Amino acid sequence: MREGIIDIGTNTFHLLIVDRAADNEVLHKEKVAVRIGKNGISKGFISDDAVERAIETLTRFRAKIKEYEVEKVTATATSAVRNAENKQEFVDAIRETTGIEINILSGHDEAFLIYQGVKEFLTIEDPALIMDIGGGSIEFILADGDHIIWLRSYEIGGQRLIDQFHKSDPIATNEINDLNQFLNETLTEVFEKCEQYGAQYLIGSSGSFDTFWDMYSAKVNASINESPILTQDSFQEIYDDLISKNKEERLVIPGMVRMRVDMIVGAAVVTKNVMDNCGFSQIKVSPFALKEGVLFHGLPKSN
Repeated sequence: MREGIIDIGTNTFHLLIVDRAADNEVLHKEKVAVRIGKNGISKGFISDDAVERAIETLTRFRAKIKEYEVEKVTATATSAVRNAENKQEFVDAIRETTGIEINILSGHDEAFLIYQGVKEFLTIEDPALIMDIGGGSIEFILADGDHIIWLRSYEIGGQRLIDQFHKSDPIATNEINDLNQFLNETLTEVFEKCEQYGAQYLIGSSGSFDTFWDMYSAKVNASINESPILTQDSFQEIYDDLISKNKEERLVIPGMVRMRVDMIVGAAVVTKNVMDNCGFSQIKVSPFALKEGVLFHGLPKSN
């Protein structure tokens, strides 16, 4: 059986098509920067322009699904949709135009599925903090290889951080300071849980962490399948590079992708803040995240 997984994120839409009968062989994989949170997420709605972009992208996904003769499709939506006042109108519009039924995930279920996806790529030997930076929310999961110790979803994703803190380009020192003060206050529970349970390192799940890795790999030609680790010094170089450049300069950094060039600065500040507050010396990078969690474990029973 061929199965399609659609991840409707605040910034990026993902499509993954696999052949279940061939040990989940990946037949097609793509991501599109749809930015449904733009011009609306901080006000609690999905704009008309964003709805149009979503319909256009999902119509193309539907054509690809038909091309590959997919028998089962599971579509999930996260922060931008679950918090929008017009979420039902959005879901209805997608169903009517594309036939795709959307499952809106709670923050808890999103974090749970991210953990399930990461586990399929990395062996989590000691307690570690998994962080997934989306456009609308950031998920934190404190876990080891056997179980989740604690998890929480915070509605402070990349698009929200741009709207609130990232007004200058390059980002101004006072904006970084304001953002760090906000994070120090907002993420207190994260830092306390990491200390309480002895979290040993950070795991960065997909998204911005893919780009951090691509920037690092462009310099040292490292393979994510062999030892996907960013040391503190390696990440510091990436961080310094990102906060010192404007958008045009960031676009030409080897490894940078256009769809992340705006949100990557805020993501770097958040990552450094968490590493500093938790005393982490390395980041393990997992390209697997929510969609792989759905693929290997299905939707949580609450959906």
